[in-house]
Amino acid sequence: MQSPDRSAKKAGLTAKSVGETAPVAALVARARALNALDRQLRQPLPDALRRQCRLATVQAGRIVFLASSSTWATKLRLYQNAIIAQARVTSGLPIEKFTVKVAPLPPAPPEPAKRKPLSKASAEHLRAAARSFADPELRAVYLRLASLAE
Repeated sequence: MQSPDRSAKKAGLTAKSVGETAPVAALVARARALNALDRQLRQPLPDALRRQCRLATVQAGRIVFLASSSTWATKLRLYQNAIIAQARVTSGLPIEKFTVKVAPLPPAPPEPAKRKPLSKASAEHLRAAARSFADPELRAVYLRLASLAE
């Protein structure tokens, strides 16, 4: 009996990660574009203000920022003309309106955790396991993992 993976491969079907599906890929692309625009638009702001606001969205000619309090929202509005001008240049969109909403800011993404190096003993166990596999693809994956050892 063939495994489901092998029969799917023979039928020309391949598994896709969630990020490779069209709707999710479009969402990821939009999030990345908004993140890049956010960094560019907040860069010229004073440090204290930059830490208290985030770009929420750009939609239908309107740019929407989030500010952590009404005080920061008011200070951000003082820069709205410069932000709109920069957003037009950066995004190429016909932005005409500026909105600031007071809301808790999304948490800053954590710094990526430093990976622990793979020990030589672990690498040897992976190599031994790889030798026991008949499947060449699985063997190659284990050997690639073993090559990451210190």
